[in-house]
Amino acid sequence: MLPREVLQKVRRIEITTRRKVTDVLAGEYHSIFKGRGMEFSEVREYQLGDDIRTIDWNVTSRTGTLHVKKFVEERELTVLLMLDASGSADFGTESRFKREVAAEIGALLAFSAIKNNDRVGAIVFTDEVEMFIPPRKGRPHVLRVIRDLLYFEPTGRKTDLGLAAEYLNRITRKSAVVFLLSDFISTGFEKPLRVAAKKHDLIAVRLSDAREQEIPSVGLVELEDAETGERLLVDTADRPAMQMFSEGARKRSERQRELLTSMGVDMIEVTTGVPYDKALQRFFTMRARRLRH
Repeated sequence: MLPREVLQKVRRIEITTRRKVTDVLAGEYHSIFKGRGMEFSEVREYQLGDDIRTIDWNVTSRTGTLHVKKFVEERELTVLLMLDASGSADFGTESRFKREVAAEIGALLAFSAIKNNDRVGAIVFTDEVEMFIPPRKGRPHVLRVIRDLLYFEPTGRKTDLGLAAEYLNRITRKSAVVFLLSDFISTGFEKPLRVAAKKHDLIAVRLSDAREQEIPSVGLVELEDAETGERLLVDTADRPAMQMFSEGARKRSERQRELLTSMGVDMIEVTTGVPYDKALQRFFTMRARRLRH
């Protein structure tokens, strides 16, 4: 039995995100994802004007007559939410931690999916795959997904994006819409993520906090790495050092952006202290505009 406060929070998120499904996405979900996949329907004889790339050579050789494969637009999608639950996700100097913001974004996307009769599943990972929720339909299932995104306690603290991407590539036979919610503080993930991006409609939701980009001058501060536990004493009044820190963070973000773009992955950038509504709106509007053109 879940504690009362957990059920209340899940219910609050449901109410909030249901409203935002209408306010933020405004029907764009359907327009930018529906009809992106095709599934096999039947084999029939070749007709003048058919695309020769659809010829089924096995049936053709067996019957002696040209046959083509017929495809129909997939009416349903599978939406997978991949949540980074490593130590760095439990960081936030504003109103909420990165993981809480990620869970709420995941809830909004999940409710958008079931409103369109799509299946929703989730993968929670650290430096190992901690949990897999197979895709299903329906409100009770989505509420379970949201609860686990919020309250599942992982055993690992580090991040291995590459391992998570490899797992995704193994368990999914058909193409899916995959939202990868992470701060992308990881290395060695390029190859498996590139494979995933070719197979799926992969969208990166990169979460950050203002203090990961700039530290205010407050004197000596002891910082602890959330994933390794390593501690470091920093003099935040040393402005040249702080400028180097900020410049390093900026360059790291830029490298991540360039890498994901080279893979054909769209990116939504979200900061903990800023409402995520506008970032999502920009993404959905951009996607819709791109598809129209």
